[in-house]
Amino acid sequence: MASPSLAATSAWVVEHPGRITSAPLRLVERETPAPGPGELLLRVRTCGVCRTDLHLAEGDLPPHKPRCTPGHEVVGEVIVTGPDAEDFRVGDRAGAAWLAETCGQCRYCRSARENLCPDSRYTGWDIHGGYADHVLVDARFAYRLPEGWSDEDAAPLLCAGIIGYRALERADLPPGGRLGIYGFGASAHLTAQLAIARGAEVHVVTRSQGAQRLALELGATSAGADTPPEPLDAAILFAPAGSLVPVALAALDRGGTLAIAGIHLSTIPPLDYDRHLFQERTVRSVTANTREDGRAFLAEAARLRPTVRVTRYPMRRADRALEDLAAGRITGVAVLVTD
Repeated sequence: MASPSLAATSAWVVEHPGRITSAPLRLVERETPAPGPGELLLRVRTCGVCRTDLHLAEGDLPPHKPRCTPGHEVVGEVIVTGPDAEDFRVGDRAGAAWLAETCGQCRYCRSARENLCPDSRYTGWDIHGGYADHVLVDARFAYRLPEGWSDEDAAPLLCAGIIGYRALERADLPPGGRLGIYGFGASAHLTAQLAIARGAEVHVVTRSQGAQRLALELGATSAGADTPPEPLDAAILFAPAGSLVPVALAALDRGGTLAIAGIHLSTIPPLDYDRHLFQERTVRSVTANTREDGRAFLAEAARLRPTVRVTRYPMRRADRALEDLAAGRITGVAVLVTD
């Protein structure tokens, strides 16, 4: 359909990657884009703040697009549909997530592993993301969101929830098993609830006393800064600290699996074979997600209704939200709300 007359878009961009205290983000005005074939133009309502956004702003992840707008947990209203954009109409609520595009032709795409597509593109890294008034989305990669969820609560589902779901699947947790969670931020606090609902016993390791309290409130069996009180059947590392890999492996029981959920990790120290890997312990990475992961998680979330602990920031304070995330001042998840 024809584009309505739209004002310029206000958007944050990564001007010069660097420590968040050096103000790498800049708020700019640019022309509002028009959707092409198969695309949707969303008016952004909320956008979750992910640690990946911090990695991009600080240069831990190399820039793919100069002056890119971060943000990949976007809840918005469809205001324009491009030619051949299917499944959505003007006025619909839609979600935009990290995975923005794949080739659809490679051996990974053809074998239900599109998260490994060499030509994959990502929201807020390869294309402009949701720290803005408007965002373009490929309709094939947009999500319908569970009914009854506020925009603020729905936004973190689109990455924190989805990647936590994939990490839990990769961890091979047996029914009724003991799961260790290292780091307890946005993704972890949703994943813990998912695991508990599936019958798991969850042990959380985090230095943050606020996060420890939240973990216990959400049903964790234990929460502290030290080794879990009993051997683990599986573990998920959410903290971007490679130094925790041998710690988590040493806490695994025989045959246990450690899934590393982050897109960025500091250097892993040397591993001792007998202590960390023998007895068939396994280490797995987690790389993005497939759209099927997203649909499966959103369906499970709609049934379980996990608690989302949200700290709200106005969109104009996105830089402050990332500063607070870097400093460990956020318990749960931060969400940017448009003015």
